[in-house]
This record gives sequence, structure tokens and C-alpha cells, in this order.
Amino acid sequence: MRKILAAGAVVAAALSTTAGIAQAESSPTCSSVTQIGSTAYATSGGTTVASVKQFKGCGKNFSYVYVWDSWISSHSRDFTLRTYVQTRPNNSNGYKTGARGQQELWSGGADTLDQCTRAHGEVDGSSYFTFAKTSERC
Repeated sequence: MRKILAAGAVVAAALSTTAGIAQAESSPTCSSVTQIGSTAYATSGGTTVASVKQFKGCGKNFSYVYVWDSWISSHSRDFTLRTYVQTRPNNSNGYKTGARGQQELWSGGADTLDQCTRAHGEVDGSSYFTFAKTSERC
């Protein structure tokens, strides 16, 4: 019985270490997307607020921003998300702004597969502003 309880505690501990990590959903406009590049993290005061990712699919690039559950649980939903695919020299493609308190946001599809791109995501709160950009993918 002790082994079962100990195993359960280990599983619970392992699951709790991933709480708040963004789990990307399918794009609302493309049923088959693949993440390209690494995930970037927007922080505030040394704490992770959100994840920013870049995806490709359906002949387009997409950016995605997700505010972590752990951030929302200790702060209000008084924030707005913005995200877009950035190309050189700082052009915004597929720019979208979310509703107040929206936890995740996809950009519109950007016709940028033949260009160097990065995902840009912002979390704009009443008492903070943070953003992150993924590394550039060519």
C-alpha cells in the first residue's frame, strides 16, 4: 500500500511541475499546424507570464500566445493579448488583438513561408506590460 501511495505522490508531483505550461491547441483557421522553432517566454518580475510560439500549416505562418494558468491564478484577468508574425524589417503580419482577459490568441495566417519570420506575443495588463519573440526562422 505504501508503494502505491508513494507512486501516486510521485505522479502528482510530476504533474504539478507542468502546471501552467502552454499546451498549444489547433489553430482556429488551420486544422494541421506544426510548431517551428523554440518557445519564447514573456516574464514579469522574474515570473513567467506567457508562452509565445510560431507555427506553420495550410501554407501560412501563425503566431500564438498563451497566458499561464499559474499567472492568472495570482493576478486578475485584466490584460489584453496581441500577437503577430514578424518579418524583416519589423513588419507585422496577421496582427490580432484579443478580448480583455482572453487566455490564448492565434494570429491570422500570414503568407510568409518564403521569408524569415518570428512570432511576437504581448500581454498588456493594467499594471504591467510584457512581450516575447521567438527566434527567427528562415
